Amino acid sequence: MLKRLTSIALLFLATPALADRPAAAETVMAAVDQPNLLQIRIEQELANAPSGTRFGLMVVDDQGRSIVEVNPDMRFVPASNTKMVTTAAALALLPDIDKPDVAGGTQVFLLREKRSKVPDVMLYGRGDARMSSAPDCTQNCLAALADAVAAKTKVVGDVLGDDSFFPDQRWSPGMSWNNFGSNDATAASALSLDANEMTVKVSPGQMGKPPEIIAPPYARIRNEAVTVSAGAPTNLVIEHTPNSREFRLHGQIAIGNSGWSERIGIDDPAHYTAFVFADMLRARGVKVTGAIRVKHQPVMVTRPDQDATAATLDAGHDWLGGPLAALTPPPLAEMPALVNKPSQNHHAEQLLRRIGRLKGSGSLADGLAAEQAFLQQAGVPRQGYDLFDGSGMSTYNRFSPRAMMALLTYARHQPWGPAWLASFPVSGVDGTLKRRFKGTPLEGQVNAKTGTLNGTNALSGTLTTAKGRTFTFVFFANDVPDGTSAIPTMEKVLQLIHAAN
Repeated sequence: MLKRLTSIALLFLATPALADRPAAAETVMAAVDQPNLLQIRIEQELANAPSGTRFGLMVVDDQGRSIVEVNPDMRFVPASNTKMVTTAAALALLPDIDKPDVAGGTQVFLLREKRSKVPDVMLYGRGDARMSSAPDCTQNCLAALADAVAAKTKVVGDVLGDDSFFPDQRWSPGMSWNNFGSNDATAASALSLDANEMTVKVSPGQMGKPPEIIAPPYARIRNEAVTVSAGAPTNLVIEHTPNSREFRLHGQIAIGNSGWSERIGIDDPAHYTAFVFADMLRARGVKVTGAIRVKHQPVMVTRPDQDATAATLDAGHDWLGGPLAALTPPPLAEMPALVNKPSQNHHAEQLLRRIGRLKGSGSLADGLAAEQAFLQQAGVPRQGYDLFDGSGMSTYNRFSPRAMMALLTYARHQPWGPAWLASFPVSGVDGTLKRRFKGTPLEGQVNAKTGTLNGTNALSGTLTTAKGRTFTFVFFANDVPDGTSAIPTMEKVLQLIHAAN
């Protein structure tokens, strides 16, 4: 910083007064000096951020010229900027993305165990992330499959959830342990329901007694919380025992509190879906005489048969015809906006596995290999990144500003590029930027993907300058001290760029 300031100072000392320059010289000097002055102002602003924070920044103008660079080749944890890669690869690689997702819809089968006259019922997931059990569901509803079974039989044995369309890799390497059990880290599965999350609601009970809990029957919640007097702080925590249905609620809630809620993750989505489906069958007068069972696929596999019957039938059962019914989800073209605007982790992980099914088994390795081939085609330098998941929850992910800028530049010239950019949040308008930049000149002028993880903030996309120009930027902050945020500094820097251009 000192060297840069010194060089600029010497430049001014060695330059005649502006009044003595020809007009043409003034124009040339303005063109030379302004980017340097903007860089200095930005570096000064970054120096005011919480001590120890590392920044990476690259800004490219509407002529394709880089006008600001701060550590452009340093690699950073990109957090949810990882979703930019996942959604771009999905738009570029998945076939028939604008058509209804016939290939991804969940199917229901009736099976006959060879020693029983009562049919078992099997739900076979094929990667759809959007199936719903909501009472007001109107599209892609699990209830439609329950209706089909109830119309065929009034008694079933076991209810089987089969998610073997993907290998059983529910979480990615590098995810922080404290995220397990939260809706930020729901398990990935070929058989998914309600984004693989449940909502727990808590309201005050009697003074000194446990509060009231409303939760789906699937969750087993140990209530160790207490109701305290009105005016006292409410401080509730719900903790999860990994690979189980067990949760522990502790802390306190004050009398008069309007209610506390938390979304919790599901560790075995296939089992959860089968559990909910069995309840739906009972509600329709179907007697369930057997157990809730699941079938997962081992991770080390070759590509499974695309035919569900060939992929899932075991030696103990006979088929009772083909699929009794199948759902048809909406087009996958809707997924980038569903992923990027709210930064939806589960949908991103499901997309990565769908990409992995194109030429493989749907494993993490297959999805990441397909993404790497896509990034190579896009001209993204291989030394600029490493990827371990589709959502950005892995702390192993790395991306440099220059590598992410290469992806943004490539996308701008692709047929799917406008839809991809439109899937990013808009400042002060929607998604994870809805409350940011409010009341500033950049309200409605930033179209960018956010990223937040422990010690990490990220924001990448485009901004409209004061003169109406469209600039592309990549902005990473890592090693942000605990209890602080780099977001205020990052937003001040973007406002400087906006005002200077």
